[in-house]
Amino acid sequence: MTDKSQQFASDNYSGICPEAWAAMEKANHGHDRAYGDDQWTERAAEYFRNLFETDCEVFFAFNGTAANSLALASLCQSYHSVICSETAHVETDECGAPEFFSNGSKLLTAASVHGKLTPQSIREVALKRQDIHYPKPRVVTITQATEVGTVYRPDELRAISATCKELGLNLHMDGARFSNACSFLGCSPAELTWKAGVDVLCFGGTKNGMAVGEAILFFNRHLAEDFDYRCKQAGQLASKMRFLSAPWVGLLEDGAWLRYGAHANRCAQLLASLVSDLSSVELMFPVEANGVFLQMPEHAIEALRAKGWRFYTFIGSGGARFMCSWDTEEERVRELAADIRSIIGA
Repeated sequence: MTDKSQQFASDNYSGICPEAWAAMEKANHGHDRAYGDDQWTERAAEYFRNLFETDCEVFFAFNGTAANSLALASLCQSYHSVICSETAHVETDECGAPEFFSNGSKLLTAASVHGKLTPQSIREVALKRQDIHYPKPRVVTITQATEVGTVYRPDELRAISATCKELGLNLHMDGARFSNACSFLGCSPAELTWKAGVDVLCFGGTKNGMAVGEAILFFNRHLAEDFDYRCKQAGQLASKMRFLSAPWVGLLEDGAWLRYGAHANRCAQLLASLVSDLSSVELMFPVEANGVFLQMPEHAIEALRAKGWRFYTFIGSGGARFMCSWDTEEERVRELAADIRSIIGA
């Protein structure tokens, strides 16, 4: 029977996956050391090092805004700037947190193609001004998968990394939907991060089936100096850290993180395929992760909402975003597609 409560507004609507829930339950037996000095945090960090095939520094934060903001702050001084896409989450949805935690590092937006930065757009912003009156570019941040559901290929990442090295910039990756990108490309996590030149990754757990928690991985270890102090100062050092790290053990130990990313991607592909033949519906961006962006008549958007469907429309007139989750039911996708078809055909 289909879960009628399932919606497509956000992959944050979903609950906790069984693997993360079971790991938290296991961690809830007896006492363990506090502030990250526990067996679960150590295990989770080792799982990440094995998964990424490198001895990276691993930290845990409560949410993506804190993970991104603290990571960027660690790469900048207050007089530096961060180059990002005009659609990047750090620019549009984090309420100035990157600037706040960095004591004022400015975000500089660059043009993107389907949500993705290019070496040319990075170079244009980085070289726009080089006088002392302008905040000095120091970091490039990219989102994988992007805010419009597209995915950077390894060759694109390597080209961006080469540009960063040429210009003396660090490279940060916002991986809120990193699992979806890995699944779509069939690439290893290492191939999409440090092997392509990424210095720091914020690996999203919340959208991948966890209740709360993101991992921050420093592949360039010297950039992590005193990062634990930065987390503490920002209120991100969990006293019972095992309840942030144990769910990662559940997700990583048998590949659930990747299976759930693949499932969400398949549901998005299914939705796109079921409405692709409608003349009044147009895909705004390629469907490469777990999001489907549709251009539809305004009356259709209103009619869908009247039927009880929830989705976001922050991407311009007639634009609607539908997000699939780790637990999205195929039948619910078909119900949504059927309602779109019936409304458009009416």
